[in-house]
Amino acid sequence: MLKITVREETSGATLEVEGRLAGPWVDELDRAWRNMPDPRPGHPIVDLSGVTFIDGAGKALLARLWKDGAKLQAAGCLTRCIVEEITTGAPSDSCQATQKEQR
Repeated sequence: MLKITVREETSGATLEVEGRLAGPWVDELDRAWRNMPDPRPGHPIVDLSGVTFIDGAGKALLARLWKDGAKLQAAGCLTRCIVEEITTGAPSDSCQATQKEQR
């Protein structure tokens, strides 16, 4: 299950994402992104603080959103590692160690 909340503020729009970004829910986030209100000052934010899991398709979508100008915010260890990998091109050593521990 995935919950997406769109918040509009004077500084820009935020997509608050909660739950699992996997399977059919990836298309839901894509649809929400495409239906966002007209751009406002600043980059739109995709707040991933409430995300509990991201599959390969979800990661690919986040990479596209980032390339489209979204600012990705994350809270959990694995979500932060995924965001770091998207935004820098490679995970840090601490992210790789965390991912190995999770297996």
